[in-house]
Amino acid sequence: MRLFQFLSLRQMLTMPYVVLVLLLAAAIGGLSYSAGRVAVDTLSNQLLSEMVYRIAQAAERHVFGAAAVLETAFPGGVAAPPKIEDDLTNLRTRFWLATSVHRDPNNYAYYGDRNGHFFGLWRHSASDAELRLRRSGEGPRTIYRFSGIDGELHDPVRETRIFEPRERPWFKSGMSAASSNTWTAVYIDFKTEELVATRARRVNNAQGEFQGVVATDLSLRRVNDFLRALRLSANGIAYVVETDGNLIGTSRGPHLDKDAGGGNVRLNAEASDDQLVVASYRAISKLLAQSDEVMQPRTAVFRMADAQPVEAAYARIQDTAGLDWIIVVAVPRSDFLSRVNENFKRTVLLALLASLMTMAIGFMVLSVLARDLKQLATAARKVGNGDLNAAFDVTRSDEIGDLAKSFRTMQDKLLSDRLTGLANREAFLRRVDERLAQQGESADPRPFAILFIDLNDFKSINDSFGHDVGDKVLQEIAQRMLTGLRSRDLVARYAGDEFVVMLDAVNNRPDAERARSNIEQLLGAPLQSIDPAARVARAGASVGLAMYPDDGQDVESLVQRSDADMYRRKQARQAAGGGDAASPPS
Repeated sequence: MRLFQFLSLRQMLTMPYVVLVLLLAAAIGGLSYSAGRVAVDTLSNQLLSEMVYRIAQAAERHVFGAAAVLETAFPGGVAAPPKIEDDLTNLRTRFWLATSVHRDPNNYAYYGDRNGHFFGLWRHSASDAELRLRRSGEGPRTIYRFSGIDGELHDPVRETRIFEPRERPWFKSGMSAASSNTWTAVYIDFKTEELVATRARRVNNAQGEFQGVVATDLSLRRVNDFLRALRLSANGIAYVVETDGNLIGTSRGPHLDKDAGGGNVRLNAEASDDQLVVASYRAISKLLAQSDEVMQPRTAVFRMADAQPVEAAYARIQDTAGLDWIIVVAVPRSDFLSRVNENFKRTVLLALLASLMTMAIGFMVLSVLARDLKQLATAARKVGNGDLNAAFDVTRSDEIGDLAKSFRTMQDKLLSDRLTGLANREAFLRRVDERLAQQGESADPRPFAILFIDLNDFKSINDSFGHDVGDKVLQEIAQRMLTGLRSRDLVARYAGDEFVVMLDAVNNRPDAERARSNIEQLLGAPLQSIDPAARVARAGASVGLAMYPDDGQDVESLVQRSDADMYRRKQARQAAGGGDAASPPS
């Protein structure tokens, strides 16, 4: 026990508690970290699976409506006519109804037969549409505009280029499809530069022989828009991809690439600049190779090239028409564990703080008062460094409370003008600096204005009535401005008989000019502090104006511009009226 002979009483009292606190904090921190990891892993799997399920539902609702469009255009059991002309009225009715089923995105349904005839109906809106016809097996199509399901065809326009439906991919796919429905490969529409897929179905004649193909186009823009709107973690990503790796949409980054000529081409996941896309696609592809059927969301963990673990969920959308898409959501595990790591760090920090506090057990009174004293010391240090607004939360009814009240009183006096009770010059400049900082951080910055106010002929008041009356005049002017301005505006005494005002939010310069005019009118009323019979009873003021950001980008420039504007207005008034609004008594 010789060790204790070299320890002070305070050390002997505090060391056992310090060791105890550290051991307890280490145990609690380790247990909470371990439990947090388990909980995060469980929760992350659920969240990612739910996210994949939501994407799958949205994609299915978007894509699978195309089957209903084709069924409405050519119901099962309805034979294709030998010629489009023979059944034009019925075709118009059915295709109008078909494009009403899912007008966004399936606003275009069309049919081509083995003889080269073509019928297409494009819906521009709920009431307006156009009919695209190729009545014979050769030549270009003719386009007609009409309104309503039975509207009269008008404004025929004959296309200049030859449209041969039998050479189109959708026709060939529908004709050769083993089943009645098929999807064409996803392609880039040359007009909209968006990804499009076409669902096609073969149609037989009354003898059961192949007669033609009915199809509808499906823009995949909404799939990409849905992914972009997802709320993921900072580094997470969600995307939909075909089995060959070509991207359909992503929550971030491009899903299209540029070729040598500057045109858009499909972007493959393997060629993406986003390493999370590349790594997750490779990992999920290996898992899919082991099991082709992944209709329900599954989860997996893989590692990036830098060995960073990634949580992922994936699913597959398939249908009998050949659609085969893969949905992937991948989030680095660090995104999920960030809160756990922060909590562990906080636990360690709290353990150290608790140990330091325990070392003061020998000074129980100081340990009780340490927090408040530390706040006051920190606030005092900030005030010493120029931060007069240093905040602290000390509410006591003892001597420390009195010290805190005295400190607050000192802060108020440092930030206030003793005579008028307004903010002083330092407080005003700091407030404007804070407002400028808010401008830089705001996504929708609002302009504000600075008014520089100089009382007219205030020296005559002091000379004629004495400084006591002059002080009362300044106090009266201050109260007028406080009552005449909005609560969010700031008025301060700048120096002597000079005041400054920050109009916190003005829409434009005319609004600021109206505010200036109101101030001039307010200050031009007779002074109650002076005998109304005196010639200087209407002192008035010259008010300069500066607008942010037009007149300056910092507080110094804005104050200088408003001061200069005030001086010009004072000079103009003197030139126009031979002097200030009030002149000294003779």
